[in-house]
Amino acid sequence: MPPATPSADVLRGTLDLLILKTLTLEPMHGWGISQRIQQVSKGVLDVNQGSLYPSLQRLEQRGWIGSDWRTTTNNRRAKYYRLTATGRRALGDETASWRRYVSTVELILGTV
Repeated sequence: MPPATPSADVLRGTLDLLILKTLTLEPMHGWGISQRIQQVSKGVLDVNQGSLYPSLQRLEQRGWIGSDWRTTTNNRRAKYYRLTATGRRALGDETASWRRYVSTVELILGTV
């Protein structure tokens, strides 16, 4: 039997959390967000565009992030995303939820 993979909901929730956390620094465009996550994770996490942009759309629909079009340092137009006040509160809730999840998994893994 092949090894089990985490459910899409867990992975989606994790990416949403990472995006929210990344946007606490400053507004960023999608590519910048993915690069920052990769940099902070020391190359372990590689966010592909096929996952990133649906997450950004979902977060924007929830009102957790906002966006506007700007010109990048390379003189290109890009959509910049920023954390909203609602998103900042959601980040706190999502972080607490993530920590509960991780501690529960650790508890289960630590049992004999």
